[in-house]
Amino acid sequence: MIEPIKDDFVKRYRLEYNREALERVRRKIGEKTYSRLKALIEYRLMEGEFDSSPTGVKIALAFSAGSDSTAALKILRWAGFDVVPITARLPQMRPEEIERASREGAVFVEIHGYREEMEGLIEKRAPICGRCHSMVMNAVERKAIELGIGILATGDLLSSGLISVYPKGELVILNLPAFLALDKEEVIEIIGGHYDFSFGCRLWKLAARRNPPIKRYGIQRVLRETRARALGPEMAVRLIEDILSP
Repeated sequence: MIEPIKDDFVKRYRLEYNREALERVRRKIGEKTYSRLKALIEYRLMEGEFDSSPTGVKIALAFSAGSDSTAALKILRWAGFDVVPITARLPQMRPEEIERASREGAVFVEIHGYREEMEGLIEKRAPICGRCHSMVMNAVERKAIELGIGILATGDLLSSGLISVYPKGELVILNLPAFLALDKEEVIEIIGGHYDFSFGCRLWKLAARRNPPIKRYGIQRVLRETRARALGPEMAVRLIEDILSP
């Protein structure tokens, strides 16, 4: 499912730092979860075999049915966790995305006022991604707490070190791909080798058509992920080309 890294100094550094971050939440997540997550990092560092037997531990997952969250779902299940995907049902989601989330057993949540909030931002020609992300995560976090699950995983690729796994109120947030120092190429391999090289959801594309200057924020995001080595240069070029297309 995931492969050990070899002589990649940067990834090794990130994994060692992430292992330190795991120690900070050890008491809050319990020994079973701590031991299995530590074993995942050690497996990536080529420090032993990996036991993927069931842990009996539930982990909620912010699940968009996109590549990163799908890879996180596959890894967590392979690692022996009982994963509960939580999907925010957004107006821009395609029927096939809803169906994909349903097949994975997703619990759906609605976000009151989401459409009005996004339409207001688009009308003001303001960026939408930050506000969208916060509204989605707030709804998903509330649902995880309601379900009595103390750990919420995400498909975030960038949050290394102390923000790869950290306490947040009643929850511990686990940005799994970042925690394991995965890059997009590895993510694509995990989900089966198919990836649509397009940037943003349908709502973002609508906002960019109405206000082309916000495309620069998309390009900045791609460059940030490239600097962090989550994206390779060729992938970055293809995504930037998509952003700049009419």
